[in-house]
Amino acid sequence: MLGDLGTATLAAGLLGATLAALLWLRVALLAAPARPARAATTLTVLAAAAACAVLETALLRHDFSVRFVAENGGRHVAVPDTVTSLWSALDGSLLLWSLVLCGYAALLARRRHPPRLHAYAMAVVSVVAAFFFALSALAANPFRDVHPVPLDGPGPNPLLQQHPAMAVHPPLLYAGYLGLVVPFALALAAPLAGDQGRGWLRLARPWTLAAWTALTAGIGLGAWWSYAVLGWGGYWVWDPVENASLLPWLTATAFLHTARVGATRHARWNAVLACASFVLVLLGTFLTRSGAVASVHAFTESPLGPLLLGLVLLAVLAATLLAGRRDAAPAATPAPPLLSRATAVLVNGVLLVAIAATVLVGTVAPLLTEPLTGERASVGPGYYHRTAVPFAVAVLLLAGVAPALRRAGDRTGARRLVVPAAAALVTVAAVGLSSRPGLPALTAFGAAAFTLTGLAGELVPAPRRRFRAVRLAAVLAHAGLALVAVGVAGSSAYGRATERTVRVGETLRVADVSARLVAVDRSTSGGRMTVRARLAVTGDGTPRTVTPGLWYDPARDTAVTVPRIDTGPWRDTYLTLLAVAADGSSATVRLAVNPLVGVLWCGGALMAAGGLLAFGGSVRRRRPAPPTTPATPVEVAA
Repeated sequence: MLGDLGTATLAAGLLGATLAALLWLRVALLAAPARPARAATTLTVLAAAAACAVLETALLRHDFSVRFVAENGGRHVAVPDTVTSLWSALDGSLLLWSLVLCGYAALLARRRHPPRLHAYAMAVVSVVAAFFFALSALAANPFRDVHPVPLDGPGPNPLLQQHPAMAVHPPLLYAGYLGLVVPFALALAAPLAGDQGRGWLRLARPWTLAAWTALTAGIGLGAWWSYAVLGWGGYWVWDPVENASLLPWLTATAFLHTARVGATRHARWNAVLACASFVLVLLGTFLTRSGAVASVHAFTESPLGPLLLGLVLLAVLAATLLAGRRDAAPAATPAPPLLSRATAVLVNGVLLVAIAATVLVGTVAPLLTEPLTGERASVGPGYYHRTAVPFAVAVLLLAGVAPALRRAGDRTGARRLVVPAAAALVTVAAVGLSSRPGLPALTAFGAAAFTLTGLAGELVPAPRRRFRAVRLAAVLAHAGLALVAVGVAGSSAYGRATERTVRVGETLRVADVSARLVAVDRSTSGGRMTVRARLAVTGDGTPRTVTPGLWYDPARDTAVTVPRIDTGPWRDTYLTLLAVAADGSSATVRLAVNPLVGVLWCGGALMAAGGLLAFGGSVRRRRPAPPTTPATPVEVAA
C-alpha cells in the first residue's frame, strides 16, 4: 500500500516538474499568465514532500515490504536514527534532494523578479527538478516491493548512528548544494531575457549567500562528524567526496566576492562562476552516487552514473552556450587602481578558482587514468598540501589586505598594512623560536595574525564612517577563515599520536599525557555486543577515566569504533580502542593529542555566522529596480 502510494507521488512529481518547465517557458516566450506555472511548481513541491512523508511513514511503521525499509530499516533502531535513515542510503537521499530542490523552486516562483528573467530561470530550475524526479521514479525508486517480505531489516550504516551531526549534516549540505541552482538558472536566463537580464547579479546574491552559508555549516559539521566518529583522529583527508563539497564552496566564494565589484566589467566572469558552482554540484553528485570513487562518505555503486554524467555534460554545454553570450557593458568603466580593495578582491577570486582547479584535477585524475592505463592513480594529501595550500595562504593574506584598502584612490592604504605586517612578523618569530612547528605552519600562523590584525581595524570605524552589517559579516567570515587556518596548522604541526597493545596496568604516553589501561569491560544490549577499555588518563592536571569502545552490529556484520575525546581549553586527548584480547588481558589503543582543534570549530562557526548576517543584510537591502537598469559597481565589503 505505502509502496504504491510512494510510487504515485514520484510520478506526480515528475509530471508536475515537466509541466512546470513547459508552462514557465510559455510565460517567457509568449508573456502568458504565470499563475498556471506557479500552480505546477506548487504541485511539484507537494509531491516531493509527500514522497518523503510516505517513506518516513514506512520506516517508522517498519513496513519491510518496501525495498528501502527492508534494506535500511530495523526494529532495533532508535526512532531518531530511523528518521535520519531516510538520507542514509542512495534512494532515500534522492528524495530529500528533490524536496530541497523543489523547495527552492517554490521560493523562487514567489519572487517578483523581471518577468522574462524570472520565467526563464524557473524553467531551468524545473528542468533540473524533472531530471531528479525521473532518476527516482525510473532508476532509484525506493518504494519497490520486496518478496518475500523480511521480518526485520539491518538498519542504517552503523557509522551513521554514532553522532547527532548526521541529523543535520546532509540536509545542510543539500540546502547548500541546491541553493546554487538559483544563481545558475539566473545566469543562464539573463542572456535570454535581454534587457530584463541585466540586473541578475543583484538578484542572485541573496540566493548565493544562503546557499554558501548552509554549505559552510554542512562542511563544518561533516568534518566534526569525521573527527568524532571514524576514530582516526582527523577531520579532513582530501577524500574525493570531501573535495566534492569543497569545490562548489570555492567557486561560490569567488562569485560572492567578484559580484560585488565591477559588475559591468566582469559580467562574463560572474556568469561563469555562477554556472561553474552548480556544475560542480552536479559533478559531486555524480562522484557520490555513481560508485565512481571509494569513500566512507559515498554511496555504493548504482546505475545512476551515466545519467548523472549526462546531466553534467548538458549543464556544461548550456553554460558554455549561454554564459558566453553576455552583452557588452553599456559603457566602459575604468580599471580599478592596482592598490585598491577592488583589485585585492578580484585577485582573491582568481586564487579561489585556482584552488578549485587544483582540487578538481586531484579529484578526477584517478578516474581519468584508469581507463587509459588500466590502473587507478593515487592522489594523496601530499599533492594538495604542495599545490592548493600555498594558494589558500595567499587568499588568507589578501583577506587581511582588503580591509586596509578602504576605497579606490586611497593612498594611505599601504600605511595601514604596517601594523598587520608587524603582528605577522612578531608571531612568526615568537612561534618559530619557541616551538619550531615547520615552515607551512609558521606561514599559516603569520598569515592568520596578519589577517586578524587587519580585521581588528575594521571593528573601529573612523569618524563619520557608519559601521554597516555587511562589513561586520565580512569581518566575521574572514576572521573565521583565519581561525580555521590556525586550527588546521596547529593540529597538524603539534599533533602527536601513538598506537600499541598494552596489558592491564600498563601505560601509554604521548607528550605529557598518559593513559593507563585499568580494565576491559564487555556487555550485550539489544543485540549489540560492546567492549570498552577503561583508561585512567592524566595530563592537564586533572586525572579522569575515559572509556573508548568497540561495538559489533550483527545485522550488518560490522565492528564500529567508538572513540572518546577529552576536550580541553587548548587541546583534545583522543583515544580509540582498536582491538582487545579474547581474555580481556590486553587492548590495542591509539592515543593522540590534538592541539587547537577547538579553534578550528570556532572558526567554522564564525564563517557560517558571517554568511548568515550577510544574507540577512542582503535581503533587507534588496529593493525592486527597473528591469532595464544596468548593474553598477558597489562598495566592496570583503
